[in-house]
Amino acid sequence: MLDLEATDVPHRWRLTIENKHCTGPVARRFLFGGIGMAASIQALEKACERPVIWATAQYLSFAGVGMVLDVDVKTQVSGRLTSQANVLVHNEEKNILSVQAALGARENDSIDQWVAMPNVRQPEDCEEARYWRGDGSGLNARIEIRVALGAFHGDPRIRERGDGRLVFWLRSREGHTASASLLAIAADYVASGIAGATGLHAGGNSLDNTIRYANIVPCEWILCDVMIESLTQGIVHGRIRLYSPDGILMAIASQSMILRVHTRPQ
Repeated sequence: MLDLEATDVPHRWRLTIENKHCTGPVARRFLFGGIGMAASIQALEKACERPVIWATAQYLSFAGVGMVLDVDVKTQVSGRLTSQANVLVHNEEKNILSVQAALGARENDSIDQWVAMPNVRQPEDCEEARYWRGDGSGLNARIEIRVALGAFHGDPRIRERGDGRLVFWLRSREGHTASASLLAIAADYVASGIAGATGLHAGGNSLDNTIRYANIVPCEWILCDVMIESLTQGIVHGRIRLYSPDGILMAIASQSMILRVHTRPQ
């Protein structure tokens, strides 16, 4: 889902922002934060030649269609089993996001988990989500979302405060299976639960995103279990768990977001 270009500079890649990487109104397309995070994770794994364990992104500014961004990786520490590294995504004028991460693995046959996937309907039995701006273009045209529990941002039935829970199925319409990059994109959909939680026609601008990877398995559909946990002084905190269809926990993530209340469509 990304088109990172190698450069002549060691540990630098380049990403040209296209409509397919963006969300927002047609006149004001901006880079989806999860795409920026996914590009950073892809660059980290290329530079360090190790899988990402966790990564945390701080979103600094917006990037629009046509901007050319450099994705610079700097390895701070490289040990026998793990590396610590950071990424700066920027152009000549401004910094767009910064990422800190740990990478690595060790040989160990133990695989376990202590959380269970919610018991919900299969994707083919769920209604497809309606995007609140109604255009379903850009990145939204590349991602299919089917709501299993709760109300997705854009559902006209949202009128009352909910319990904060939103569960939906997500997959790439282009056939990409679950990977560290695709999970990073899915993790940035936490804001979709804000409307159902608050009862408002509202979303959020992400300040950060932290993702921790568990057992990533190749699968078409990803079950996204969102919980909006608090709202205070205009800041929303929420988290998401990402499962394979057979209940394997692939990643957990959390975000803080600036609450954005929009004019409700008639």
